[in-house]
Amino acid sequence: MNIAAPRTQEPHDAMPRISSSAAENNVLAAIGSGRARSRREIATLLGLSASTVSQHVQSLIAKELVEEGESRQSNGGRRARELRLAGDVGQLGAIDLGGTHARIGIARRGGGIVATREFPVALADGPEAVLTRIGEELVDLAGGASLAGAGISLPGPVDARTQGVINPSRMPGWSGVDVAALLSEITGAPAVVENDANAMALGEHFARADRPEGTITVKAGTAIGTGIVIAGEVYRGSAGAAGDITHTRVAAAGDIPCSCGNLGCLETVASGAALVRLLGERGVDVSTTAEVVRLVRDGDPTATPLARAAGRHLGEVLSAIANFFNPGAIYLGGALSSLEPFVSAVRSQIYEGAHPLITRDLDISPAVLGPDATLVGVSRQVNEQLARRLQG
Repeated sequence: MNIAAPRTQEPHDAMPRISSSAAENNVLAAIGSGRARSRREIATLLGLSASTVSQHVQSLIAKELVEEGESRQSNGGRRARELRLAGDVGQLGAIDLGGTHARIGIARRGGGIVATREFPVALADGPEAVLTRIGEELVDLAGGASLAGAGISLPGPVDARTQGVINPSRMPGWSGVDVAALLSEITGAPAVVENDANAMALGEHFARADRPEGTITVKAGTAIGTGIVIAGEVYRGSAGAAGDITHTRVAAAGDIPCSCGNLGCLETVASGAALVRLLGERGVDVSTTAEVVRLVRDGDPTATPLARAAGRHLGEVLSAIANFFNPGAIYLGGALSSLEPFVSAVRSQIYEGAHPLITRDLDISPAVLGPDATLVGVSRQVNEQLARRLQG
């Protein structure tokens, strides 16, 4: 089923090819992917001299493929003018699919999120029904315009080769489905699929002007996910499951059954779902992570110490990861990371459990993009795909 608005031309493959210079194409792809927004960033990314970059940029501006915007924030020295794709370069659809809701966004090609919307979904309805609904919402949010590309993040392990989730514990009927192909059919645009924590990690990594070589981003919500970015790329591991710490065995969990089928996983004592269960066992009537968050923010005497304990359990696992990986930064996102008792416990446990050399320059800070972090990350993945098509 194709619900995209009729096209008068092919969507940007994304833009006219330039046969005169492969290097010029690379500069155009760097701008279009969002990886570089200034001449200096292009030079660093592509390993070119400032004069060569300036020559290519001026050529692209003369061809009306690139334009200069307002000056960007600078860390010192002359403020660089932002470079962006010129004219009508198309819009991208970005989807953050959660366990009970979907958050969608529209992004300008090579740019940021310009509109968002959130609505409930039921994953048990199956991929075709859920994605059809999401596709309809995307087209409406885009004002009926065709999309140049679309991307979706999924709350489960994603196989980069098959573009689907692998044995998802909370997505019945989704395993083995080529989600990218289905989303592309529904939206009429090239599509990519990413794990939600990886997408969030990518968004947070590039949200800062000073980016460490390696960063870890934690998504602590109903479940727990972690994304790893090294040198601007998501690190996936040999099976594509790198960063899946939620099923790490922790002593505090004992023999509590986990959704994965094992016992004693981190998820059973440190996630939003765990806090819902633990509060229920103590006679507190809650059913969602959002309700837990409200209780802790109100200083509830039962919920607050449980949130603090959850933070200690997560910090224990993260301290081991920090010792092994030695990241430059750990960013804390997700609903639970908005709670001061939880975050303080995570941070103190990392400083207690990791080697002083590891924590000496380690940045442990809240995620800065809020609920749009995953949308920003997945739209960057779509931009990358379209940039690769441009490079041919």
